[in-house]
Amino acid sequence: MGGASEDDEAMKWFLDRANGGDVLVLRTTGADGYNDYMFNSLGITVNSVETIVCNTASASTDPYVLQKINQAEAIWFAGGDQWNYVSFWRSTPLNFAIQEAIDQRNIAVGGTSAGMAIQGEYYFSAQNGTVTSSTALNNPYGTSVTVDGVPFITNSYLGETITDTHFDNPDRKGRLTTFLARIYTDFGVKAKAIACDEYTAVCIGTDGIAKVYGGYPTYDDNAYFIQTNCDIGHPSPETCAQNTPLTWTTGGEALLAYQIKGESDGSGYFDLNTWSTGSGGTWFAWDASSGIFSQQSISNPFCAGFVEQQPEVKPLLYPNPVSNTLTLEFEETQLQGLQIQFFDILGKLLPTTVITIIENQLHINISTFDPGIYTLKLEQDGKNFNYSVVKQ
Repeated sequence: MGGASEDDEAMKWFLDRANGGDVLVLRTTGADGYNDYMFNSLGITVNSVETIVCNTASASTDPYVLQKINQAEAIWFAGGDQWNYVSFWRSTPLNFAIQEAIDQRNIAVGGTSAGMAIQGEYYFSAQNGTVTSSTALNNPYGTSVTVDGVPFITNSYLGETITDTHFDNPDRKGRLTTFLARIYTDFGVKAKAIACDEYTAVCIGTDGIAKVYGGYPTYDDNAYFIQTNCDIGHPSPETCAQNTPLTWTTGGEALLAYQIKGESDGSGYFDLNTWSTGSGGTWFAWDASSGIFSQQSISNPFCAGFVEQQPEVKPLLYPNPVSNTLTLEFEETQLQGLQIQFFDILGKLLPTTVITIIENQLHINISTFDPGIYTLKLEQDGKNFNYSVVKQ
């Protein structure tokens, strides 16, 4: 997540992948506000939520902290200063325990702001504080442009990738372009990047599909998937040097960026298996000339072999809020194999309600439910849809 308030639907997605187990929040500053939010407010059942504030490096060898990591089914990294995370944890028993949990137990891992920024194979460490786009573009090797590749937290779908956050506040496209130029210049890697606006989340499943959640169209929430232009065999920056503004144009299309609006149902997505298939987004070309960033809208890039997928149409639900009868309207009349489940705010499965089928509509009687918020889950032929239902 890109920072600011959490996106509830994305957080539900994350908690679902704890499979009812223990959720551990690790942070280097702050308090335990996530505990009640994750355990009580989202309607997803987990066994426990515990926050550990690692405000000194000594926590990285603490037996209690290591035990909790070894018992967790999901770990959430909160925000703060990413240099604290890097300097306190990197190459320590805590780091190794997290990596083992990812590699051996396939736990879910997430984070917001600094907690997102530390998850790529490459990362901006913020060792000397943050950096603006203008500063980075005008001196790619300035003391505040601390791009790091020392192994830290590794996930398979974030290999050769850097992540960036708070992407809209202020605009950070120029500094991310600089980070990618540095990675190419310093490591010889055509790196990729994932970036999020505030209030926006990218949820990557075990299938490598990255779903984007946010508040669009009410809010202009975006996620970005950026790659070095694959049409160019050796797309090295023209100028990436100390005390010299960055120039990386290669014909005005040094980088290719797929921008997706984050919606509440996570319908927009990008396939990280190929970096060439997605839905709901728009392609842009990025470049920098003499320290000035620019972008232009482009059609689907030929080199990516991009395939625009048609999003699945979500059944229409109404009215919501509802007093007695809830209606689900489908595009087709074929409802065979459809499974319907209701859960209360604590994640408890509720008894099946009375359902009436009329052509392509389902009418569900929930008059016996107490007033409150419920989760309705639909499953059919491997497709899943979730709704939040308010019972009056």
